[in-house]
Amino acid sequence: MGRERRARGASVEQRLPWLVERLGQYALLMRFDRPIGIWLLLWPTLWALWLAADGRPQAATFVVFTLGVVVMRAAGCVINDFADRRYDPHVERTRARPLAAGRVSPREALVLFALLMLAAFLLVLTQNALTVRLAFVGAALAAVYPFTKRFTHLPQFVLGAAFAWAVPMVYAATRGFVPREAWVLFIATLFWTAAYDTQYAMVDRADDQRIGIKSTAILFGELDRFAIGVLQAAFLMALVLIGREARLGPAYEVGLGCAALLLLWQQWLTRQRRPEPCFRAFLNNNYVGLAVFAGLALDATFVAV
Repeated sequence: MGRERRARGASVEQRLPWLVERLGQYALLMRFDRPIGIWLLLWPTLWALWLAADGRPQAATFVVFTLGVVVMRAAGCVINDFADRRYDPHVERTRARPLAAGRVSPREALVLFALLMLAAFLLVLTQNALTVRLAFVGAALAAVYPFTKRFTHLPQFVLGAAFAWAVPMVYAATRGFVPREAWVLFIATLFWTAAYDTQYAMVDRADDQRIGIKSTAILFGELDRFAIGVLQAAFLMALVLIGREARLGPAYEVGLGCAALLLLWQQWLTRQRRPEPCFRAFLNNNYVGLAVFAGLALDATFVAV
């Protein structure tokens, strides 16, 4: 606090290094150095954009939702670290995070979270009334998720709902209503997110058990890989149903085939349940999302033509 007072009383030239340092810490808090979360949130948003617009999403809608993904992911990281600020110092993988290490104060984190949520709200105000109403549900899911780890072993499913909520919002913005197809895609995204976040939780399982954090990795125990496989199979099945509903063709089927192979590779990586391969399996989901989008975009665009 004394350092902040001194910085406020200094000249612009003297304050510049302090401002650069603070911005750097805020960027780390928002996890801009680890963009995997942006990609994992962006892929279902892109799936929905191409499906809802029959392969030709409007540029303005694309920009708003892409920026919304970046802002909401950043906000989610901030509120997550705020909720875990007393736990992260006791976990090897998270003890160096800005809040856990004391480089950012809880007050700074809350102010940053509020500013990010305001930015997200201003973005969604450019859309129709239904999208705005749905945005309040998405904001609530993002804010509540980090605290569910104290009370339930199913926080991965809450995160899945938060990540998947972009899907009905995209359909509402594009079509003005949310059809059955959107809810199937919502469920597919929820299953996929719960599966890869269970892999992520497997990395920290020992530390989480020691400090009292709950997760599906702890709940499933020795059945963790089986449960992940069931979720992944349900994810693929839902995508097959979406393909039939949208009358997608060979490119989409090839994309799903590639995604299935990647999911099998993840099962192989996690066979010994060691933290490093489990984390690699989690990161590999970026390519799953890309494979689905590549096939979907090619087919949806071709059908639109």
